[in-house]
Amino acid sequence: MDTPARRDGTPETAPKDIYLSQAKPAKRQHVTAQEAEAALNKPESEKAQVRLQKVLASAGVASRRMSEKLIAAGRVEVNGEVVVKMGTRIDPSVDIVRVDGERVQVNEEMVYFVLNKPRGVHSTMSDDLGRPCVGDLVGTRLKEGQGLFHVGRLDAQTEGLLLLTNDGELANRLMHPKYEVKKTYMATVLGEASRKLIRELKDGVELDDGIARADSVQIVDVWQGKSLIKVELHEGRKHIVRRMLKEAGFPVQALVRTKIHTVQLGEQKPGTIRALNQAELQSMYKKVGL
Repeated sequence: MDTPARRDGTPETAPKDIYLSQAKPAKRQHVTAQEAEAALNKPESEKAQVRLQKVLASAGVASRRMSEKLIAAGRVEVNGEVVVKMGTRIDPSVDIVRVDGERVQVNEEMVYFVLNKPRGVHSTMSDDLGRPCVGDLVGTRLKEGQGLFHVGRLDAQTEGLLLLTNDGELANRLMHPKYEVKKTYMATVLGEASRKLIRELKDGVELDDGIARADSVQIVDVWQGKSLIKVELHEGRKHIVRRMLKEAGFPVQALVRTKIHTVQLGEQKPGTIRALNQAELQSMYKKVGL
């Protein structure tokens, strides 16, 4: 017979003073063999030693007192080994911590931002020709950039959502075609579009580097010889939206990227930067298998 459970999901037989972990999942749940070995073999003298219960409290898992109970209950692992000794010290920048089997984010050095790139700004962190670039916007707002780089790029005349991070693994996966991360664009085009354009973009447009297909197309508005088209696709080729619409007979006059996966631009103004919230970040990591 199954053990009955209370409303919070814990068994009726579980001690009531044992905390049900609210641990914030780590941005990377999977660890390479090299990372694990490096964490285990790092000399104690080189570690920035912090008490484990303090690390758990700082990561938002629980209070220090409740974190001590989690440790005593054998629910906390460090580098794959269960820790039950109070006062254990770890290096949050290297050691791998799990609570109830789920990796907890204890390294706060990784940062994630959304920039609404204005038109005329180049997707580079610096520009040898002195042209306006993303690095100009980042450096004046985020402590000289914090080592950030942009995930993918938008051409200078395209506005909209650009992700900035110092997390190379996430960036690489978001750009890899294997994960089919969808992006949404709003394109103002010349010509009054009809359902024929929708069919053509979804069936595939022949370009000089192969067929390109949109995942979703919507005609938002048509007025005075122009149309506003919403295009969603997971293609990552250069100028892909502009080239598809031009080939279909609707040259782009203005283009804005409004969404990447579940991260949306919303009402964010051009030139402004905001941090990703936890739900957005977890959705990104889940999408690319981290």
